[in-house]
Amino acid sequence: MSIGLIAGAGKLPEVFREEARRKGEEVFTIGVRGITEITVDEEIPIGKVGRLVKILKRKGVRKLVVLGKFEQRLMYTYLFSFDISAVKILRKAKDRRPSNLIRAFMDLLEGEGFEFIDPRPFLESILAPEGVLGRRRPSEEAMEDGTFGFLVAKEIADLDVGQTVVVKDKAVVAVEAMEGTQETIKRAGKIAGKGIRVVKVARKEQDFRIDVPTVGTETLKVMKESGADALFLEAGKVYIVEKEKFLKEADRMGIAVVGLC
Repeated sequence: MSIGLIAGAGKLPEVFREEARRKGEEVFTIGVRGITEITVDEEIPIGKVGRLVKILKRKGVRKLVVLGKFEQRLMYTYLFSFDISAVKILRKAKDRRPSNLIRAFMDLLEGEGFEFIDPRPFLESILAPEGVLGRRRPSEEAMEDGTFGFLVAKEIADLDVGQTVVVKDKAVVAVEAMEGTQETIKRAGKIAGKGIRVVKVARKEQDFRIDVPTVGTETLKVMKESGADALFLEAGKVYIVEKEKFLKEADRMGIAVVGLC
């Protein structure tokens, strides 16, 4: 039986699909129009949850994985195009924080007989390890900022506000909210300029079926443009897409990458 992959933005869904197929699994991919960036088997408009359910049942898919970015702000842009099932999700969610919206989505589909599985067995190789990951080591000041920012980021993530903070000289410059990681880094660069440090973590009780933090080469590009010189990732809980390429780019750009626990 196939695994159903509901793919958001970014390359992480493609990494999962390749790894799953390498391990002998069939993968049926559904994308969301205007969001999903990889090739898919079926595509639906955003907010059409009822159509999603019908497609999955028609294909005989029962096990599901949700990977890739679905920006929270999209619910405001496309709210009036949501179908009845999507509106039920919004009503059932305790609030509009990302994890609660996704859990309400999962509850609805589980009620239809689907099972959400942990994708980690297929993605363990791209989880950030502990320690300095590239050739460039962080300065003492950057390391102090990273350690300081890590503690702040864990508290913010646990509130389900965002998973990224940007710091400089042990001051919080920017906190991620609906705008996403890239825009947070850009905003921090405008405020504090050269020498900012980016910290990305998971929630304390991270459900790896839900909104796992991810970085890729686009993150590095925005960091370089914004004057950041170090990236700190929670070890074992943040995915690095195209990890080998990512670390080579970080070295080339002069950005230190460190896994913290």
